[in-house]
Amino acid sequence: MAEPSATPRREGPLRRLWRRGAVVLVAAAVLAILGIAGLVSVTGALILLGSTALAMALLPLEAPPEDMVADRGSATREPVPRGTRAVAASLPDPCFILGRDGQVRFANDRAIASFGITEGEFLLFRLRQPELLAAFDKVVKGGGAQQVRFEERVPTERSFSAWFAALDDPAAPESILLVLDDLTSFQATERMRVDFVANASHELRTPLASLAGFVETLQGPARHDPVAQARFLGIMHEQATRMSRLIDDLLSLSRVELRAHLRPRGRADLIAVLRHVVDTMTPLAADLGVAIEADIPAGEAIVMGDRDELIQVFDNLVENACKYGQSGGRVVIRMAVPERRGPCSVSVIDFGPGIPEAHLPRLTERFYRVDDDLSRKHRGTGLGLAIVKHIVSRHRARLAIESRPGAGAEFTVHFPEADYVRAPAVEKSEQVQTPAVS
Repeated sequence: MAEPSATPRREGPLRRLWRRGAVVLVAAAVLAILGIAGLVSVTGALILLGSTALAMALLPLEAPPEDMVADRGSATREPVPRGTRAVAASLPDPCFILGRDGQVRFANDRAIASFGITEGEFLLFRLRQPELLAAFDKVVKGGGAQQVRFEERVPTERSFSAWFAALDDPAAPESILLVLDDLTSFQATERMRVDFVANASHELRTPLASLAGFVETLQGPARHDPVAQARFLGIMHEQATRMSRLIDDLLSLSRVELRAHLRPRGRADLIAVLRHVVDTMTPLAADLGVAIEADIPAGEAIVMGDRDELIQVFDNLVENACKYGQSGGRVVIRMAVPERRGPCSVSVIDFGPGIPEAHLPRLTERFYRVDDDLSRKHRGTGLGLAIVKHIVSRHRARLAIESRPGAGAEFTVHFPEADYVRAPAVEKSEQVQTPAVS
């Protein structure tokens, strides 16, 4: 009776390393004996020993498994059939067709746009997630379809559900299907709902209690007092306006957070945006007795972005500078542009009392206020810089804040890339200044 053939045992890397060391030691011993006998010079022995050690070091510690070599060959030799590619290409979600070694045989447009991974690359080298690797290994070993969740934190935080399944297609053997579902919007919506309820209930409690108190007073002691009625109705109007602003800012923040992971696909002229902001903020600055000085180069600076959201960013920054840096008397908007293409930045600088260093890390938190009384005096909701932070993040830009007590504050938005087109020579850099009103 013939015995079943045993599967040859593959050597591990430690065993291979030990064997190579033994070879080098044996070679050293032989060369030492030959040297003592005078058959080989010391220099020649050292050269031979060094060559042997170098050759052993250059050999791979562990050869790839035969089945993986076969898989790589099949991944290259066997393209994905046209019908399978057509089905994968039509899916609305990112979809990859992989070989058993993890090499991408096909990626649809959504997958390439979301992850930048194309055919021929090894998926798990680009998405280094332990959950993905474990699920892929189970499918490769015949464990059936697997579904896992994972998170990407660069360039923005995103959440995905990944579904692996082996393709039962004779025309595409040894292929594995991976479909990814982007859960970021769903999770952001849920978080937005929870935060909206918590924040709204907290911030609306005070003005609602104030309104209820004035209504009781108007119904009681002030029922026949026209002077008191006029004063209380004015305060009630202010509180109602405050609640309206708060709700508007909460809704605006929620909309921005919902799309924070989606980079804008449009193009906006940053110089035109800043000119618009200067024009719209001039009346407010004049009312506060603040001069706006805009050091804006002539021409166009095109960035990937949403024009309305960029206007909202710089409206917020300039408005804050005018209100909280009012004592400095002026606000400077300064833009640095590249020669043609490259990073650019916009700074909004005030010369007011400045911000203590301990507050700087928390300025962009929701409802965080350095001075509650001053914020309420200027009708602030505590959400402006939180909105700025999320819009800046969505544009893949960066917000930097510098300030020292007594030296004003500087808020700078750094954009990763802009295409700058210089204006004709007859046009010079624009210097806009709004007169301060005493």
